Amino acid sequence: MKQELPPITPTTPGAAVPRRGHWLLAGLGRLILKLMGWRIVGELPDVERAVLVVAPHTSNIDGVIGLSAIQALRIHVKFMGKHTLFEGRLGRLMYWLGGIPVNRDSAQDLVEQTVTAMQRQPCWLGIAPEGTRKGAHRWKTGFYRIAEEQDIPVVVLGFCYRRRQVRVVGSVMPTGDLEADLQWMVHMLGDIVPRHPELLSTPFLAQKADSDL
Repeated sequence: MKQELPPITPTTPGAAVPRRGHWLLAGLGRLILKLMGWRIVGELPDVERAVLVVAPHTSNIDGVIGLSAIQALRIHVKFMGKHTLFEGRLGRLMYWLGGIPVNRDSAQDLVEQTVTAMQRQPCWLGIAPEGTRKGAHRWKTGFYRIAEEQDIPVVVLGFCYRRRQVRVVGSVMPTGDLEADLQWMVHMLGDIVPRHPELLSTPFLAQKADSDL
């Protein structure tokens, strides 16, 4: 049984953590979480830039919970999106939500584009490294390169439906040993119960198989 984590409230983030959002939206985020019976727990590093890794990801409801938590805490979290989504009225909404437009056809790779965008303004970058809700075989590792190039921490969290908690389980500075760091992240998320456990990605299934031996 892993140790229970302390609650995270709007006053928890340190002075260096970038903030955004109106107090009305923060109140709405807290209300949504309360009505759904969820709370936010764990510890946040006091840094102005970080990569926020979310796993396992098995349901669209994860997005509702995650967005509500971000609004509730008023942390400036951005996410990557295809550049064509940032055109017209939809584009204004995407920017407002914290989107970073990336061009997959550009000679400049996605990691470099994202690092450049993060350097313009302090923010945290939210990523679901599984890349799908349907049992990915492996994690996409671009988030690790983004953290390495900026020498910033990877903050690891999961949505535990058994506890109804957004659980920030830890953070780590990239060591350069990708496989070891990924194993640590999967281990720290090992007791997260997603909405659809049957859709767990291969790294989580492998860890579960090892623990059952």
